[in-house]
Amino acid sequence: MADQIVTPIRVLLIDSHCIVLFGLEKLIDSQRPKMEVVGRFTNCSEAFSQMEKLSPDVILLDLDLGIENGIDAIPRLIATSKAKVLIFTGSHDPSAYDRAMLAGAKGIIEKKEAEETILRAIEKVHEGQLWLDNAGISRLIKLAHQKTAKNGNIDQKKLKSLTIRERTVIATVTSQAGAPCKVIAATLNISERTLRNHLSAIYEKLGVTNRVGLWAYAHTHSLNKPSFLEAIGQ
Repeated sequence: MADQIVTPIRVLLIDSHCIVLFGLEKLIDSQRPKMEVVGRFTNCSEAFSQMEKLSPDVILLDLDLGIENGIDAIPRLIATSKAKVLIFTGSHDPSAYDRAMLAGAKGIIEKKEAEETILRAIEKVHEGQLWLDNAGISRLIKLAHQKTAKNGNIDQKKLKSLTIRERTVIATVTSQAGAPCKVIAATLNISERTLRNHLSAIYEKLGVTNRVGLWAYAHTHSLNKPSFLEAIGQ
């Protein structure tokens, strides 16, 4: 039997500290062929011009980039590359973490964490999972409650815009919050690409940016309940 070809996780690094970039590159490249660094930059402006060429799967992004704000760059990084953004930071600022997640980041990993933890975070985010502790999830749920409480009838219009299939996807995703995309796709008997397409449409309709936002929204509106499919006008 021929050896299975391993497609490495393509990782792009953005950090204003060159010594951090050097250390991360050595750590990640030591895991070849599982993962490899395809580019490293000290600011987002330089990274944007190379994004299409480098085609990363995961972007490790520091929030403090000197004159640049990493949070502001997240939406453009995602739109430009379709990569998953994992925040890699030396500061402990829960409010900044929340803003980054709401902007579209898939997780937060602090620089003080062990090497094994950093590598595991990259793998899990690449698989489609979120890398966030329970405290972070709780804060985002609270923010979602506060936001949706102000929207009133607007949210009812959003819910009614969902198709039957999209409602099924929401129910499945929220019931398997920690599962990777391939597991959820298998449960729904669809491909990962089809699942991602459904999620993109759902995010746009509900005004959320990722699975954490969807999970919080679902719990706020009881979309995780068995009666969801009938409750919103199927």
